[in-house]
Amino acid sequence: MFPGYFALVMATGIVSIAAHFEGLEGIARGLLWANVAFYAVLWVLTMARLAHYRDLLVADLVSHARSVLFLTMVAGTCVLGSQFAILTPWIGIARILWFVGIGLWIAFTSVFFTVATLREPKPSLAEGINGAWLLVVVSTESIAVLGCLVAPTFAATAPAFFLALSAYFVGAMLYILLIALILYRWMFFPMTPDTLTPSYWINMGALAITTLAGSRLILAAPRWALLADILPFLKGFTLFFWAAGAWWIPLLVIAGVWRHGVQKVPLTYHPQYWSLVFPLGMFTAATFQLSRATGIDFLSAVPRVFIWVALAAWMLTFIGMTRNVAQNLRRSL
Repeated sequence: MFPGYFALVMATGIVSIAAHFEGLEGIARGLLWANVAFYAVLWVLTMARLAHYRDLLVADLVSHARSVLFLTMVAGTCVLGSQFAILTPWIGIARILWFVGIGLWIAFTSVFFTVATLREPKPSLAEGINGAWLLVVVSTESIAVLGCLVAPTFAATAPAFFLALSAYFVGAMLYILLIALILYRWMFFPMTPDTLTPSYWINMGALAITTLAGSRLILAAPRWALLADILPFLKGFTLFFWAAGAWWIPLLVIAGVWRHGVQKVPLTYHPQYWSLVFPLGMFTAATFQLSRATGIDFLSAVPRVFIWVALAAWMLTFIGMTRNVAQNLRRSL
């Protein structure tokens, strides 16, 4: 089992939310219930792997290359919680998922940074870092996004908003540090079709979810005095992250064309492609919320186009996953 398979939940959840923002309620609710099923099945498979293949799971958890992939469990949990908060009246479920996400974040970020810091031998920068490292940012910002949604339901809202604001700033700090290493790897080490994987779309997806978290904080400013005090800073910082995310999109498209068009890498299904779908859905949702939060009305034209790109990417990846699962079942039988 690919340890980053909860990216399926991340991608499905954010495309569902983006569809809701664009008025596609049938699609949004259909993807919500599909996501509940995906989330439950993936937890069952994870527990089965822990019971029957514990050594392999632990090997992934303490691997310098694969440990970070477990953070998809954090982001998937919080994105599903955001679906419940936005699309249903069951805010209690969203609150539970927020606390679960925080617990998973503490556990898996601690393991990842411990492994990356202390485990020997360490790989070189060219071999060791890729776009998946930015799941550290995505998981952190997912706590901020869901925190803003559930904070008003607590008797004391300030601690929840403070935690969301802190997660927003920590995620922003981590992005600035990690993207410098990733760009250094892109520009000064050879790039091959095997290394230029779909996970690099998280370069943009991490910025998109940071934009969404910042937009949620801006919209929550009337509820907490501190957010109102730093509102100009929040608006400028959030717009900065959106612009940087938009800058990444053409470069990532060119990289994909080079990989599949020039280098002739076949377009075959791999779970990493959910890491491509997630940024497309997240950019759609983040731009919609940024437009609302800042009053930049003309930005609302962007999600009206991007929602169809995100839905098409989700459908193609889902078809590829279905075929892959069917083929594996036939082999097993």
